[in-house]
Amino acid sequence: MTDTFPAFSVSPVPQPGPGVQPPELFRGIYGMPAFMTVPTDDLDRSTDFWVRGLGFFEFFSAPGTVVHLRRWAFQDVLLVPATPATEAGPLSVSFSCVLDQVDEIAAACEEVTPGSTTGPRLQPWGTMDLEVVTPERTRVVMTAARPWDPTSQEAQHVRDELGFGGPEA
Repeated sequence: MTDTFPAFSVSPVPQPGPGVQPPELFRGIYGMPAFMTVPTDDLDRSTDFWVRGLGFFEFFSAPGTVVHLRRWAFQDVLLVPATPATEAGPLSVSFSCVLDQVDEIAAACEEVTPGSTTGPRLQPWGTMDLEVVTPERTRVVMTAARPWDPTSQEAQHVRDELGFGGPEA
């Protein structure tokens, strides 16, 4: 992986740092490069959780057919009426947030659905992750990058165990 380079200019995710602000909710229309489809047996309940808990907004809906939710650019979710999983499986989907949002997302999710969150957890690759299980039993990880310190244990882990470097100090 020696051909990597900083490309923050093509991403809505801000570089981590103290007091960094999240981007605005993105209301533009674009061809979605990726999205997830979530089956739910209760569109209203699921929409409420994703909006009030996870911070998405209702971008578009066709009653009884689909609810298109979005947060930042390229964070799109389609809720569709269908039988959801009976329990949360091992797969998850991750959405970026900023560090100052992790605790507020956890509190909001717990207010909407008590017991829906685990964490947050510090990860050895330099993120703070909050795991959320939604009403339709989708495992969502809200992940926030922490500021990069090239002298930290996390940086050493990334270099030694994962095999690539990060930005210099």
